Amino acid sequence: IIPSMARATTTCDIFNALAESKRRTVIDLLLDKELSVSELVQATGWNQPVVSKHLGVLREVGLVHEQRAGRNRIYSLNLDALQPMHDWLEQFSEYWNRNLNQLDDYLIRLQAGDKK
Repeated sequence: IIPSMARATTTCDIFNALAESKRRTVIDLLLDKELSVSELVQATGWNQPVVSKHLGVLREVGLVHEQRAGRNRIYSLNLDALQPMHDWLEQFSEYWNRNLNQLDDYLIRLQAGDKK
């Protein structure tokens, strides 16, 4: 029998943190406004521990800021932290633009009757 090992954390960077769909939902909700934990609970329909768990991961990787207002914690999105993901995805954008341009050229040739 092989002893079970503790599972390594998979949330140490924004790519892994955003791999979880619930965290992407939280990011979407915070895109245009600051929200408290209770407002996020209400908006998602999840219980408070689930919301807090995901906010903790997002805070740990720098995607959200936490501000205390009395007994409440208000969360806001840190868009600057998404820059590494944007930079990584940009290479794929160039690839798809190039391929879509080739498809456009091909379709124009088809419409003109060129079968090449």
